[in-house]
Amino acid sequence: MKTHKFNLILIALSSFVFSDLTAQGTGETGGYKLVWQDLFNKETLDTDNWNVEVNGDGGGNAELQYYRAENVSVGIEPVSNKSCLILTAKKESFGGKPATSGRINTSDKMRFKHGKIEASIKLPHTANGLWPAFWMLGADFPTTAWPGCGEIDVLEMGERSGINAGTQDCYFSGACHWGSIISGNHPNYAIATTNSYSLQDDFHLFTLIWDDNFVRMYLDLDKYPTVTPYYEMNISNTANPELPGAFLHKPFFVIFNLAVGGNFPQIWDINQITAFQNNEAAMYVDFVKVYQKGTAGEEYDGPTLSSLNFQPDTQTQYTIYPNPAKGEFRIAGSKSPASVTLFSITGQKIGIFKNTDLYDISGLTGGYYLVTIETIGKAKETLRLIKQ
Repeated sequence: MKTHKFNLILIALSSFVFSDLTAQGTGETGGYKLVWQDLFNKETLDTDNWNVEVNGDGGGNAELQYYRAENVSVGIEPVSNKSCLILTAKKESFGGKPATSGRINTSDKMRFKHGKIEASIKLPHTANGLWPAFWMLGADFPTTAWPGCGEIDVLEMGERSGINAGTQDCYFSGACHWGSIISGNHPNYAIATTNSYSLQDDFHLFTLIWDDNFVRMYLDLDKYPTVTPYYEMNISNTANPELPGAFLHKPFFVIFNLAVGGNFPQIWDINQITAFQNNEAAMYVDFVKVYQKGTAGEEYDGPTLSSLNFQPDTQTQYTIYPNPAKGEFRIAGSKSPASVTLFSITGQKIGIFKNTDLYDISGLTGGYYLVTIETIGKAKETLRLIKQ
């Protein structure tokens, strides 16, 4: 019997692989299963998932930028070497505006009701004047006037209070908006937080957990699984037409944008924007993922998660046992595998097994993995493995 110790085949890659795994968010925990994601690892933005906005309307907030397709790209973040969505703000005149930037959304391409959504974001140094955001609007926005469509802001940064306090790098907020505008005002609930560490030094995870009863938002939940939410609001009352529960239980779509100036930072003069370095600044998004539990009331409308583009071979059937596995597993099938490749649930290759019939995974953390089995004839089958 040959036993291939998994930790041995990863000696050269261990530091890279395990740091990458821990950077993949909270994963399929607490009963949640992945239903949609974008890892921004293609050569260009996936237009099956995203619309690129082109306009200079100021977002209803007197913002200074003109959103252009040229300011939206997929590329490498230079410090981490991660493949990311890149939204680039520039100090340049275009379309009557003194700045340009990027904004994308999933309207008409992906929307969901209830679940967990999270994104890993490296924020720019907002200094004075930049306004990065990760947020959602009700999918009925094209036909229902804002704020009646509902709005959930998972992350906003750059607000004036942080500028005044000199805490621009750690002052951030979450918010919800709903209802009707009356005398210039509308119902909303926002919570601002001055975090204990900078959010503009590296990638940080922002998570929204949204169900029948609550909207809750968390910072770095992957690193600190017991952290309390930085935002929490009860939305269980759906009968009262004035309360948020009447507006926030329906499908929403996702938006990322990097605004310049406007009402949030209270800067309307481009010459007072101090955030640019060489007239540019960038917001990087490593990934965004949506999870659901399959419970009553959840809704999802969007691209089908296609097992990360792995195509199973229908002629050769294999079984993993035991599954779930604690330390080792075996593979039963009609042919002996030529190689077995293990991937994280997000598609990151972890390692390859060859010349063995007992697979040791004791070095892995618990969770879901993908096992791709390749035969001598190069046929492939991909199975899901649970590591306890």
